[in-house]
Amino acid sequence: MIKFLIKGLLRDRSRSLFPVLTVSAGVFLTVLLHAWISGTRSNMLEHNAHFDTGHVKVMTRAYAQESAQLPNDLALLGVDSLIDVLQLEKPEWNWTPRIRFGGLLDIPDENDETRAQGPVMGLAVDLDKASPERNLLNLKQALVQGRLPEQRDEILISDHFSRELNVRPGDTATLISSTMYGAMAIHNFKIAGTVNFGIAAMDRGAIVADLLDVQYALDMQDAAGEILGFSPDDVYHHQQALSFTHRFNERFKDSGDEFAPIMLALSQQNGLEGMLNMVNTMSTTMVIIFVTVMSLVLWNAGLIGSIRRYGEIGVRLAIGEDKSHLYNTMIAESLAIGVTGSVLGTVLGLLAAWPMQELGIDFSSAMQNSTMMLSSRMHAQIMPMTFVIGLIPGLLATLFGASLAGIGIYKRETYQLFKELEV
Repeated sequence: MIKFLIKGLLRDRSRSLFPVLTVSAGVFLTVLLHAWISGTRSNMLEHNAHFDTGHVKVMTRAYAQESAQLPNDLALLGVDSLIDVLQLEKPEWNWTPRIRFGGLLDIPDENDETRAQGPVMGLAVDLDKASPERNLLNLKQALVQGRLPEQRDEILISDHFSRELNVRPGDTATLISSTMYGAMAIHNFKIAGTVNFGIAAMDRGAIVADLLDVQYALDMQDAAGEILGFSPDDVYHHQQALSFTHRFNERFKDSGDEFAPIMLALSQQNGLEGMLNMVNTMSTTMVIIFVTVMSLVLWNAGLIGSIRRYGEIGVRLAIGEDKSHLYNTMIAESLAIGVTGSVLGTVLGLLAAWPMQELGIDFSSAMQNSTMMLSSRMHAQIMPMTFVIGLIPGLLATLFGASLAGIGIYKRETYQLFKELEV
């Protein structure tokens, strides 16, 4: 019987070719969209974590409420001792202090008069070679001109901003900002190099400076606006991060001090929890839509096939084949079609997703005014789940479609068979 069914599928293209092509098309789109959504999600998490939120972030309570305004007057004090405490809690994690600041960058001419100036968003990090910050910010790959800072009072400036100000590596730039205590801060820096992060929010007007230099310039000795924590594998683990933040915050929940530290996970910052939920919902909705649409198409194909096979079904019932057995063989046929179509669609989907993962798609023209920490070049990401996600719509749709179409078998009556066979 199995040999008979296989021959029937191979010889009758209407029973196999069209359903296989339908399943392959649906699985192809499912795999491709899953890889794209996974890449978008990873891009969003990675860039937000590396440039802004960390996997967890420690701030004062007052700073956390006004973090969008970069309130360094509400910064953490005793940063070194606090990092020691955090390292005792999670020694395998990377803990790094940062200062985010705003100001005006003034470019002097040969007479020390203002030649050009513009507003900047500054990021102060530990630029020591042993620090993880160089890798987190991807500074080597982002470098366009010059070199990375090696000496005191050297900074990196976004390449786009450097062209607007008409400056190059080696030029002097004066930062005009405010200290931790509200006084005016004026400090000279030397431009060591220019960078392009591929993130519109950073490339419009950002500077990157060493933490010690900015602490001195802004009168923030042993102080920082925030301390970021990164997991050992540099992957955001949602439940682990939430559990850690809960334990940490329990220590200070009864404190009325607005300068008491508070820890927030990545998903608790910048509205990222809602965005992550939206991405997960999109993935689930995508699979449901393809399962439903493909099931309807395959159901119709099954009904048409049943009509064409009316005589075959009648003969098999007339010679004594049980209705349940006949129904089960049709289900088995559909599963064979589902597996074949799923494998073919998955292979095609992976082949289409691979260049999108390696090369990406440039969205820079659509993200020029974006304030989100997203790369302007989006990449797909092939994950282990991408290899099997196509089996869900591929098998469920064929199984569901065949189940509906095959119900008609139980409506056949024996007394009608001979009349049908005479025809």
